[in-house]
This record gives sequence, structure tokens and C-alpha cells, in this order.
Amino acid sequence: MGEFEVHRVRFFGLVPAGVRCLACHPRGTRLALARTDGAVEVYNFAANYFQEKVIPGHEARSVESLCWAAGDRLFGAGLGGDITEYDLSGLSAARGVDGGGGPIWSMVANSTGTQLAIGCEDGSVKIFQVVPGGIQFERNLDRRKGRVLCLSWHPLDTHIVAGSIDFFRVIDVTSGQTVQRIMVNYHVEKAKRECVVWAIALLSSGTVVSADSFGRVQFWDWEQGTLAESHTVSTSAVLSLAVAQKEDSIIVGTSTGATYHLQLLPVRLGGLEKRWVRTKPFQFHSHDVRAVAHSPTALISGGLDAQLVIRPLMEKVQKKSYDAVLRKFTFPHRRLVSCARKARLLLFQFSQYLELWRLGSTEETGKDGEVLPLCRMPEHLVQLKSKGPEHIYCSCVSPCGTWLGYSTASRFQLYRVHCDGDGVSLRKV
Repeated sequence: MGEFEVHRVRFFGLVPAGVRCLACHPRGTRLALARTDGAVEVYNFAANYFQEKVIPGHEARSVESLCWAAGDRLFGAGLGGDITEYDLSGLSAARGVDGGGGPIWSMVANSTGTQLAIGCEDGSVKIFQVVPGGIQFERNLDRRKGRVLCLSWHPLDTHIVAGSIDFFRVIDVTSGQTVQRIMVNYHVEKAKRECVVWAIALLSSGTVVSADSFGRVQFWDWEQGTLAESHTVSTSAVLSLAVAQKEDSIIVGTSTGATYHLQLLPVRLGGLEKRWVRTKPFQFHSHDVRAVAHSPTALISGGLDAQLVIRPLMEKVQKKSYDAVLRKFTFPHRRLVSCARKARLLLFQFSQYLELWRLGSTEETGKDGEVLPLCRMPEHLVQLKSKGPEHIYCSCVSPCGTWLGYSTASRFQLYRVHCDGDGVSLRKV
């Protein structure tokens, strides 16, 4: 076997962007993921959760919510106040529509994928119609004071539940009026701090499931306005919630990095009465779990630690195969490091700039596994900032080290690299 040198590169200061929201395709075939830097990724379930698409971020576009609608169309909304449709073939933001209510905190599609409901900063809930080529504003529902942080449609599309600070309300879609308003902390003694309803779900039985900043998952009978069950799953906030399609399983994520699984099980063996039972926590994340999703065969969670974790439901897996393996996606799937072997240069890609480094060298020799002292330390040659708000999608340096290029969603830049005794200079081509 030939001799070679191994360089341990420890000066690539990459900070991965955390996971902000998730959206499972209604047919359970793909998963959409949005990160805190505005980038959107699409994973394919059928191909072992392969990351098949990446749409780069944008400084002026934050993504607070994602949803699939009208088949395979993907929409996103954020604090910029726009609803954006993504071009999954061109890997770019195709078109955007102003929501008209300030920053958008939540967005959900109805069961048929023909309508989008958004929750805005001004307390309004707006309905948009999904049409060929875009979306159209349809109407406003009843507006109340307080930002709308989370939304959920009834499976029959008859009602929408909207969560805010200290309360949630149920809105009749036909009349557009609020038919029930429930305070979530009225029964808490000496509740001096606000109770934020971070996530909510409306089941087909009429039960409303809420997750709040007091660490509770609560089940409400919205017609009577009463609390049916309450589970305190954490001492900190419960930030996210997702319900299985059969409505017999729920996953929640907390600000401590733990995820909890709740299942609807019979009280007695063979009995008809059922209750929600909480299982043990799973500590897969080190930071806030801001997004969770429930696929037919797995529980999916994404945290601010940038990890995407897919935990299979063993009772849903028919045989022992790759589908039964716990998956953790920690590192970016894209190539962010480019090497010029002849010139001994490394190019590091960040979201809005590039760094060009020269590798260190040594004159010593040693045995296998020994760390050799460097006679010349690694050198930071140049930092190239991208112009404009678009994030860098890909980059490369030529093997000879004299050409450097990068691309965003709309433009390509090429530079000539000139090295001399005084340093490195770049000339745009």
C-alpha cells in the first residue's frame, strides 16, 4: 500500500442551521424540511430517506411553516408575511403572495389540498384558494386580538382551530365566526405568566389537542368547552405536535430536546373505553425540538441542533430491514468543501461567503498513526462574500487553484485566483 499524508482539517467553522419545521406528504412519500436560514430540503421515503432536493435560503425569506397542497405542490410561509410556492424542478422560489396580515406564524392545508389557512400577527385567519399557477385570496375569518401561532383543520374541513397566547378558538369555516373560545390556563392557580399554545390539532372526533409552554399536552371537548385529559410531559415548554393519520398516536417535542410518544390504548383488554397513555421520553436532541412529523411507519423530529431523527415504529415494520433502523441526519448532504490538490488549497462554502485556505506542510516523517509537527501552519488566504440576499448553492475551486466559482439560485460567478508573495488576489471574470 502506498504512502500518503492525512490532513486533519479543524479550521472549517461551519455552524449548521437548525430545523424549523417539517411537513409530511399526505401520501407519505416525501418529507419537506425548512431550516432556520430559509433553506428547504425534500427527502424521499421510498429511497431510504434520500435527500433529493435542496432549495437554498434567502436573507429576506424566513420559513415558519411548510405544507403540501394540490398533489405535489409545496408552499411555505414566514415572518416576511409572504406565502411562497417552491419550484421543485428548478429548485427555487417560484412565486410569492402577500398574506396581508403581517408576519405569518402558521399555515395548514385542508384535507383535499385545495385551500390554505394562514395565522397572522394581527390575529386574523385567512383562507387562500389553491389554483393552477398560484394561489388566490378567498376570505378572512373572524379576527381576534393576539397573534395566531398554530392552526389545524378538522378532517372534514368544517372547522379550524387556532392557538394563541392563553387561549385557543374554534372557527366555523362556512360562517367564518368563532363558535368556541377556551382559556388554557384558567384552572391554573396563581398563573402569573402567559401560557403560549405552541401547537394544536383538531381530531375527527371533535377533540382538540393542545401543546403549551407549561409543558402540557391537553385534550379538550371543544363543544362543551371542557378539559378531558391533561398530561404534563415536561417541566419546560412543549413546542411541537403531530398526529398519526389514524389518530391513535401522537408525537410531541419539547424545549429540553426530548420527544414523547402518546398512544390511544384501551383501558381494559378487549374493552371499548380508551385513554391516551404516554411512553418514555427519547432524548435524541440537545436543543429545542421545533418540529415533529408522524409518518405511517416512523416518528420524525427536527431540532435546533440541526439533527433530523427518524425513529421507526417497530410494530409497523413488517420485517427486519433497513426500514427498522434509527436514522440520524447530522451533517449536510451537499458538498461544502472543494480541494485543489495541485495547489494544496481548500475552499469552504458558507451560506453567504467562501473561504480559501492553504494547507499546512511538514518536513518530518513518521510511523502510521503518528501526528507530525507542521513547519508551516494552515493559512487563511481570502474570504469572498456573495453579493445580494441569495445564499450560495454550490461552489468549486479548480485542481490547479487558479479558478474559483460559485452559484446561487439565479446567477453564477467566476473568479481568477492570483497568488504572489504579497498574498492572494481575485479578479472577476
